[in-house]
Amino acid sequence: MNGNALIATPAVHTWSTDAVPPSQRLDYWIGAVCEGFLEMDVTSSLAGSFGATLESAPLGAIGVNRVRGSAQDVYRTRRAISHSRSNYYYLLCKTDSPWVAVQDDRSARMLPGDVVLVDSRRCYELHLLQSADTLSLELPTAWVESWLPDAGDRVARRIDGQSGWGRVLSGFAQQLSPQGVLRPPLPSALLTDHLGGLLALAAGAADEASGAAAHGEGARAALRRRVLDATRDRHAEPGLTAASVARGLGISERSLHRSLNEGATTFAAALSGFRMQVARRMLGDARFDRLSIAEIGSRVGFTDASHFVRQFSRHLGMTPGTLRRQR
Repeated sequence: MNGNALIATPAVHTWSTDAVPPSQRLDYWIGAVCEGFLEMDVTSSLAGSFGATLESAPLGAIGVNRVRGSAQDVYRTRRAISHSRSNYYYLLCKTDSPWVAVQDDRSARMLPGDVVLVDSRRCYELHLLQSADTLSLELPTAWVESWLPDAGDRVARRIDGQSGWGRVLSGFAQQLSPQGVLRPPLPSALLTDHLGGLLALAAGAADEASGAAAHGEGARAALRRRVLDATRDRHAEPGLTAASVARGLGISERSLHRSLNEGATTFAAALSGFRMQVARRMLGDARFDRLSIAEIGSRVGFTDASHFVRQFSRHLGMTPGTLRRQR
């Protein structure tokens, strides 16, 4: 071998929508996702101001990916699956805001720091509601199934990132970054074995928690009803927050979020749903025709008329004025 020959070393691969004009960014991002991960569809309600970056680097057989950017919805479809030559499990962790993972008719409502597994051989949806800032570990299917023989049954099952082994798994995963794994502090095989062990421990702990939780299902359902009733009763308060509702019920804000999470919803979704129900009822009733659109928005908790119109259109597919005219 020529002593002067260059030895190839891994590098961080980066995709950024800054490379194209704003009007092309969402299309560019779809291409980046398909190239950096697997073929998937992406939509965003923020297409006009969309921006995102993807950084990716290998850690042995595992891919370490960091996504940052605008809110978006990601779909792994049957068509995309049929076009894929390779498939993986993805271990996902998001630390800044709640989000939702859906697979096999199961919906995991994720809180910051929680961890979830999805399988690219089956359709899934990722709803990144406020931002896309996510750690995504690309895991070979055989590797995952050597640690979790029943991995296929564990997809879209939330692993609590705030307690027990789930907390340890989340903390370890968050230390991984595309830049950091190029010069890992320990051999890559040791780090990936550690990850596999923590995944197995966290999944087992989640099973135990699920069994214990079944005994308290009635109490949790009762708490969820209390939270929803209080939110419905106070929906017209401008700036209503989960913290305020929690204080009124004498519970912690985290308990409030968890109760709604177990019922496949979030505080923001529940509050918005109640507000839209009342607004729709008022707009459909001729007795309220004396009220302007802005006044109706104010009566259901919106201090800004344009924000009310945008939210109404997003939820019901038409503007308040259109609904009123079509009555």
